[in-house]
Amino acid sequence: MTDSAASLKRAAAVRALDFVEDGMKLGLGTGSTAEAFLDVLAPRIKGGLSIVGVPTSEKTAQKARTLGIPLSTLDQMGELDLTVDGADEADRAFNLIKGGGAALLREKIVAASSKRMVVIADGSKLVNRLGKYPLPIEVAAFGHLSTARRIGLRLAAFGYAKPAVTQRMKDGEAVTTDGGNVIYDAALGSIGDAPALAAALSGIPGVVDHGLFIGLATALVIAREGGTEVIEAAAG
Repeated sequence: MTDSAASLKRAAAVRALDFVEDGMKLGLGTGSTAEAFLDVLAPRIKGGLSIVGVPTSEKTAQKARTLGIPLSTLDQMGELDLTVDGADEADRAFNLIKGGGAALLREKIVAASSKRMVVIADGSKLVNRLGKYPLPIEVAAFGHLSTARRIGLRLAAFGYAKPAVTQRMKDGEAVTTDGGNVIYDAALGSIGDAPALAAALSGIPGVVDHGLFIGLATALVIAREGGTEVIEAAAG
């Protein structure tokens, strides 16, 4: 990560603190931008801010504990006030692609359990149309090759010509999630109807979840060299 990219992520994280109020139950995202938020949240807690965080991954939980951020579980907390997380892509209709950090299922569960979701990102993540970033799809390990084949067929039915659906690997080993599932990435190039595709993928047996986050984000905090833009969804 360049110094410039790191500074933009931190700028977005600092601006997101404006959404945090004393006594909140906070969903804590996963990834480098979400970690930047933990870095700026921790000093506020040491200064007297009272919050309880619900982490979306074991990695986030470990970092939060190191920083002295109080944690609980989603089952103990119930409905959360706010989730702050990053995104691999976001559009101005508040549709997201997430899952680059292989935590998309837990991220989506936490976001869906929150009254609001604030997405923090640098300007490169705000796009006119989703899809340049490969779409992560979390798949049950059992029969995952068969599931991947069905994903490809479903994508082809949506008009994606010979869609590349590849299993995510790292150092020669399959990437697995905290829940023991595997990750496939679908290179689509451009997604025309994100809500329809999200529904279609969710209906495939073996697909645990996918990285299309539809109707969950309520605000985007986008940091650029010239300043930080806050885009908020209309109320109601």
